[in-house]
Amino acid sequence: MRSGIDILVGTPGRIKDHLQNGKLDLTKVKHVVLDEVDQMLDMGFAEQVEDILRVAYKKDSEDNPQTLLFSATCPHWVYDVAKKYMKSRYEQVDLIGKRTQKAATTVEHLAIECHWSQRAAVIGDVIQVYSGSHGRTIVFCETKKEANELALNASIKQDCQSLHGDIPQKQREITLKGFRNGSFKVLVATNVAARGLDIPEVDLVVQSSPPK
Repeated sequence: MRSGIDILVGTPGRIKDHLQNGKLDLTKVKHVVLDEVDQMLDMGFAEQVEDILRVAYKKDSEDNPQTLLFSATCPHWVYDVAKKYMKSRYEQVDLIGKRTQKAATTVEHLAIECHWSQRAAVIGDVIQVYSGSHGRTIVFCETKKEANELALNASIKQDCQSLHGDIPQKQREITLKGFRNGSFKVLVATNVAARGLDIPEVDLVVQSSPPK
C-alpha cells in the first residue's frame, strides 16, 4: 500500500484501522464495490462502512466514485441505504423481479417438522433416503457447536466432516478438497463458512433449522 496499489480488497474493520493509522489514502478512489451489501449494512458494519465512505465521498458531488452494490437479497431498506452512496442516475439490475423469492425449478423442496431432540435422527434418515451411501450431502447449521455435534452424531451413517469459522483456513481447504473428490460424503457447515462454496454434483442440501 505504501508504494501504491490498483485494487484493495478488505473487511471494513481492517480498512478503517489503516485509515485511522494514516496508512491508507482513499481520496483518489474511482470505484467502490460492496459485496453482500445486505449483510454488510445489517450486521453492525453499517457504521464502519459509512466512516470509510465518508473519506471518499463528497455530498451531492458528481465526481464521487462509481459505486457497485451486490446482494443476494434486497429488502426495501437496502435500497434506502444504497441511495446515500449512489449517484442520482443509478442503475438497478434485479434478477428476481417482483417475486420475493426465487428457487431453482429443478430442485425439489421438502419441509419436515420434528422436535429439536429428534433432529439428528431425522437428518440421518433424510440423508439415507435422498442421498444414499454414494451421494453427496451438505447440511447447514446455525452454530459451530451444532455443526460439531451433528458431524459426530451416530445417526449419520456416512463419513462426515464439519466446516465452520473455528477451523483453520488450511484445514478448511483440506476438508473441501476431500468433499469434492469424494473422500467423505456428508459436509456439515455453518452458513458463514459455506458462503461462496462451489461444489458440483451435490445430491442433497439440508437446512437443519429454518434460517433466522
